[in-house]
Amino acid sequence: MILDERLLTYLNSLDRGNSELLNQIEMEALADEVPIIRKDMQVFLKFLLAVKKPQRILEVGCAIGFSALLMAENNPVEATITTIENWPPRIPVARENFRRAGREQQITLIEGDAGEVLPQLLAQGERYDWIFMDAAKGQYPLLLPTAVELLVDDGLLLSDNVLFDGDIIESRFAVTRRNRTIHKRMRDYLYTLTHHEQLVTTVLPVGDGAAVSVKLGNS
Repeated sequence: MILDERLLTYLNSLDRGNSELLNQIEMEALADEVPIIRKDMQVFLKFLLAVKKPQRILEVGCAIGFSALLMAENNPVEATITTIENWPPRIPVARENFRRAGREQQITLIEGDAGEVLPQLLAQGERYDWIFMDAAKGQYPLLLPTAVELLVDDGLLLSDNVLFDGDIIESRFAVTRRNRTIHKRMRDYLYTLTHHEQLVTTVLPVGDGAAVSVKLGNS
């Protein structure tokens, strides 16, 4: 927990909540131990959608479709959403959730590894004004160059889970051996984001850490 748990619980209690279907999908995810975006990240996402009003959204890491549906329901404009998922057991669940919400025409789910799908989208001439990075954390640095190319000028890149439950500030020897590679890659990712000549980035202790990057115009 990055913030004091009592304070976080109070702040989350101020949110107006989600639709009945999203609440149901969230409960199903928790029961099946499927990770979805945390409550405070949900609130932050809704705020950014209200500010940015993106029309073309790309999500890297669909899981069971919860965050894609959250974006579809809370965006002030009716955007097209493309989402990518690589783990076969989650793909039919996501498709069924999109059907339940009546969003099959709005949300396109691409099956495959993001490292292969993103260059394909770029080659097809696709561009997005909003990219939500929520894939495996160790992949973030590898996906970033193509993600930046896919963003239009003034587009927004939102990266979730960047503070590694607060362990990002620890020495690599203070984290478990199996997490050291991810720990290093996330530190590299944050450094690259905050020093990238095409991006302006802020990193916030929301959820498990959120990095908000805007691509500079005329870059």
